[in-house]
Amino acid sequence: MAMQDLTNMKPSSMSSPRALSHSERRTSRRCKITQLMRIRPSDPEKEHFEDIRGSMSVSRGGAYFQTNEENYEVGMRLFVTMPFTRDPTAMNREYLAEVVRMEGLNNGLRGVGVKLLMEMGLQHNYSFEPPLSPR
Repeated sequence: MAMQDLTNMKPSSMSSPRALSHSERRTSRRCKITQLMRIRPSDPEKEHFEDIRGSMSVSRGGAYFQTNEENYEVGMRLFVTMPFTRDPTAMNREYLAEVVRMEGLNNGLRGVGVKLLMEMGLQHNYSFEPPLSPR
C-alpha cells in the first residue's frame, strides 16, 4: 500500500523546497573550494586589469569570488584562467565568462559571480627559450 501511495502522489508534492525556489538559477551544484584564478577583461575597449583571486565557490558553469578591483560590471565579458598557476610546466584552462552578479560585502570587498560561457583552450606557460642568465 505504501508503494501505491507514492505512485499516486503528484510530482509537485515530491519536489524539494530548493526545486521550488524561483531565485535559484544555477543548473549545477556549487562547491565551496578555493581555486586560484586569473581574471582579465576580454574587451580591448575596456580598461585592462589582471586580477588574481581565489574562488569562494565553483560550479561546473561558474565561479564566485571576492575582489577589491573596481572595474567589474554586470554583463562584462572576461577571460578566466582556472585553476591558475605560474608554474612554467602547467597547462591552465582559459574560459570566456560573463559577470552575472555583483554585491557589496561587509568586509569592504565586492562579491562577483561569473558564468562560464565557453572554454578557450589550454594555456601553456612554458618557453623554449633558455632562461636569461643573471648579470
